[in-house]
Amino acid sequence: MRRREFISLIGGVAVAWPLAARAQQSNRVRVIGSLNILAEDDPEEKLRMAAFKQSLQQLGWTEGSNVRIEVRWAGGDAGRVHKYAAELSAIAPDVVLSSGSVTIGPVQQALRTVPIVFVQVVDPVGSGYVDSMARPGGNITGFTQFEYSLSGKWLELLKEIVPSVTRAAVIRDPTRGPGNAQFAAIQTVAPSLGVELTAINALDVREIERAVTAFARSANGGLIVTSGGTGFHRDVIIPLAARLRLPAVYPYRYYTTDGGLVSYGPSTVDQYRRAAGYVDRILKGEKPANMPVQAPTKYELVINLTTAKALGITVPQSVLGRADELIE
Repeated sequence: MRRREFISLIGGVAVAWPLAARAQQSNRVRVIGSLNILAEDDPEEKLRMAAFKQSLQQLGWTEGSNVRIEVRWAGGDAGRVHKYAAELSAIAPDVVLSSGSVTIGPVQQALRTVPIVFVQVVDPVGSGYVDSMARPGGNITGFTQFEYSLSGKWLELLKEIVPSVTRAAVIRDPTRGPGNAQFAAIQTVAPSLGVELTAINALDVREIERAVTAFARSANGGLIVTSGGTGFHRDVIIPLAARLRLPAVYPYRYYTTDGGLVSYGPSTVDQYRRAAGYVDRILKGEKPANMPVQAPTKYELVINLTTAKALGITVPQSVLGRADELIE
């Protein structure tokens, strides 16, 4: 073989090798980890994951073909959150979807270099998860829930539906900043509405039952359930409010579909659809540090008319006219 032909052959191999390597890498099955705060059999959880997987498929990622999704469900158990975060770290995923303010801290600690997309997180900047909304920095980005000022609207809505309310119990998680900040936002508007507030901790089901029952012994009371650490207790909170005949306002639609009176907040399912877009971009090479944290684009006011009737409440037309959905 002549020297020139040999050099050409070697050069061709050198060019072909990285091309072949890139093709092999692009064809490998990618791994997405997912840690969710709700239980696996929770109807809301099923809707969220179905939306996420459907959106991924529309973007070209089919489970069992070019992507594997490893899902863990904490069911509201903080111990499981840490355990499952470690499990996801051990399988070395390409990207992780983290759902809820309760999960994001442990996930971020366990997967310091793996790209993370979060959903259902309140105040990611104030909580220290990202540097800023525009440029999150590090290995994490996602979709925030709402500004704390929205919490004040829950009390305004409660007062508008039941003007006789002069006392409101607020269920919140006192161990985390978002729970306390939501309560503070409600406190800001309470004096102008003539409503006295009572904080109820959402740490233990028995504590919730005891505190809400004691609160309901006096007249003209209502209930507000904040976001974060409360969703997995709704099977207790909603029937409790009904039994004690307390009008209640909740942060998300799934509380109302489960029998709650009224909810106002961002669409949880929509966040999962949008998260699939971020996961797709990361799998194609983009860095979370350069992908801005996005605020909700879709808010829902949902009223359960069956519950209103059971409580003897006539919802004002001014509220009915603004509703995105009426459940009968």
